[in-house]
Amino acid sequence: MIEKLKKAGEASVPKHIAIIMDGNGRWATKRFLPRFAGHAKGVKSVHRVVEACVNRGVQYLTLFAFSSENWKRPEEEVSLLMQLFRKVLVNEIRKMNENNIRLKVIGDLSRFDKDLQALVDLAESQTASNNGLTLTICANYGGRWDMANACRRLMNEGYRTEDITEELLSSRLAMAYAPDPDMLIRTGGEARISNFLLWQAAYSEFYFTETYWPDFDGDALDEAIASFQKRERRFGKTSEQVKAS
Repeated sequence: MIEKLKKAGEASVPKHIAIIMDGNGRWATKRFLPRFAGHAKGVKSVHRVVEACVNRGVQYLTLFAFSSENWKRPEEEVSLLMQLFRKVLVNEIRKMNENNIRLKVIGDLSRFDKDLQALVDLAESQTASNNGLTLTICANYGGRWDMANACRRLMNEGYRTEDITEELLSSRLAMAYAPDPDMLIRTGGEARISNFLLWQAAYSEFYFTETYWPDFDGDALDEAIASFQKRERRFGKTSEQVKAS
């Protein structure tokens, strides 16, 4: 599959892929395992997909790890997820540096424990000079929070209502450092974006798959990219205008 993707041309590989990693709990339940086993297995899928993105020339990968609504889950599950997040941050910094990966974590981190906030700061600072794949983890993130937070920033900076443009608002969003996602993938069989990158996904190509996140791998990613390559991205233009440009 990867050879077919290469033949299609470098430009046809999405520059930025965003993924809603859904189905960990259901994957575990189907196997009569505790839900947390699915989350732990999902970390291995992150490894596979990050490696696949590096090999395929994807420049930005954004993963929805924990939404602002996920605090509603059982307290034990949330606590275990925070422990898993700590473990991943501690264990993965060296690997990211070895593979020239820059890590960014976005969301309202103020709700996390101080030690977890410190680990995030350390991981970001130690990978900041890497210029390969930019891996963004969205934690306690919500698209509505992101837009409201951008508006608050503009107000605090003293901008007047008449000064605010789409470009200015975009520059204050949490992912202002990255281009908008070319493709948004959701695993697990659901067909919604669940408050994820609401502004940035305005012209993203959506790809929904029944595959649970723990089973998602490089081949599954190639299928998504192959679907992306068959689509015509018009951005409001007609097909004739796109072909003429």
